[in-house]
Amino acid sequence: WHNCLFKCGRVRLSDTDRCCNMVKITVIKTKPYTDQKPGTSGLRKRVTVFQQNQHYAENFIQSIISTIDPAQRQEGTLVVGGDGRFFMKDAIQLIVQIAAANGIGRLVIGQNGIMSTPAVSCVIRKIKAIGGIILTASHNPGGPSGDFGIKFNISSGGPAPEGITDKIFQISKSLQEYHICPELKVDLSATGKQIFEVDTFKPFTVEIVDSVESYAEMLRDIFDFAALKELLSGPNHINVRLDAMHGVMGPYVRKIVCEELGSPANSAVNCVPSEDFGGHHPDPNLTYAADLVSAMKGGEYDFGAAFDGDGDRNMVLGKHGFFVNPSDSVAVIGANITSIPYFQKTGVKGLARSMPTSGALDNVAKALKMPLFETPTGWKFFGNLMDAGKLSLCGEESFGTGSDHIREKDGLWAVLAWLSILATRKQSVEDIMKDHWQKFGRNFFTRYDYEEVDSDAANKMIDHLQTTMSDKAFLGQKFSSGDKTYQVEKADNFEYTDPVDGSVSKGQVRQVYTRLWL
Repeated sequence: WHNCLFKCGRVRLSDTDRCCNMVKITVIKTKPYTDQKPGTSGLRKRVTVFQQNQHYAENFIQSIISTIDPAQRQEGTLVVGGDGRFFMKDAIQLIVQIAAANGIGRLVIGQNGIMSTPAVSCVIRKIKAIGGIILTASHNPGGPSGDFGIKFNISSGGPAPEGITDKIFQISKSLQEYHICPELKVDLSATGKQIFEVDTFKPFTVEIVDSVESYAEMLRDIFDFAALKELLSGPNHINVRLDAMHGVMGPYVRKIVCEELGSPANSAVNCVPSEDFGGHHPDPNLTYAADLVSAMKGGEYDFGAAFDGDGDRNMVLGKHGFFVNPSDSVAVIGANITSIPYFQKTGVKGLARSMPTSGALDNVAKALKMPLFETPTGWKFFGNLMDAGKLSLCGEESFGTGSDHIREKDGLWAVLAWLSILATRKQSVEDIMKDHWQKFGRNFFTRYDYEEVDSDAANKMIDHLQTTMSDKAFLGQKFSSGDKTYQVEKADNFEYTDPVDGSVSKGQVRQVYTRLWL
């Protein structure tokens, strides 16, 4: 095909494979930025930061690819996908152009750029990619005035650990140039391969894939789809309402829950991904999923769930709007884990929760004699334990639940886990939850979200907390509110030594109180 390439510039190799023009590499001079430090979920900024600061996105993408060993690039594959938010398609074209110029051999991209965070993790692991780049700001608002994010996942399918994110940051602070093929344009709309000749490198392949299929195939191996189909569309089926909140999960819910498992098409709502999430905040909680809560309160539906922008978080509701808090959700799955065929095959290696998550899972682990890990906030800590064969199920209070089937939290997996429990126990969500409290005890839990907070003021508050806690007299102090009195049992900075690699993480303020019954 090389001869055809240079004579006609473009030739169709098959119905799905296309050979495209020779593209040249350009080296662009740039200035480093000092604020491109990735957090636990990548680099998140306002869209305007990416748009209005020259080379801002290009610098960060180059910094990510620069952490990949050049010897791995030519034979390596990167997976790319996002949640459909504003600026995603622009960023994908930049990733394609910069990856090509830096010698990456192949990109696998979700059709129209769409691929959920759990699906990216799934595909990385399935095809043994060297990593992936996810375009998302998770549950943060989208649109031209919203947020945008770029996140790097490693070959395990999980978020890049601190050693790699620190390296990305160090490169970004001294970057003087980036390499790009500015003329290279990819059609994201049609599945198939597009092949490009790039200066000095072997052909560069971009493969556009169905966003859902690999992920759906994985779920078929985890759950009993026949039992779920009976639950959702059999003679005694339950009625469900699933809200994709105009995020990435729409195509997944439609294809898997509606088309394959037989739930009626109208049981899934807000399923068309939107650049601004329909003008809403794609955060699956009682505040932002208020429409779902209202629909559930009517009593028409037996089970309800909402998903966030990139599909890794979930909220579960029962009939009449019965709310399952995230700390209880992972505990119930843990207590009923044999309802899921995957764990019948693999066994249960251990359970884990993030430090701010309630101790509901601890009660399950103790009763069932399972190992329990308490980690800092950040899914990468769970990933380390999974890679070492120490962990099967985990969750965090920010509506994230998952298992060792991938290395990200997984919203639809959690919903199918709950539906599997309903299918096995043949009880309502509320009855299952009340039985759970009766057997394991109840941990009350509330999460407060403070949004658009001034960072300087927030840091001052944390400093004040630290100063207060450093006074030895603080331990044992009593505080009253109404007719309730609480005593300070513990006050510290939570510190975690990773049992796998020995790394130490600290910096999360923790205060534990005991209720005094007077």
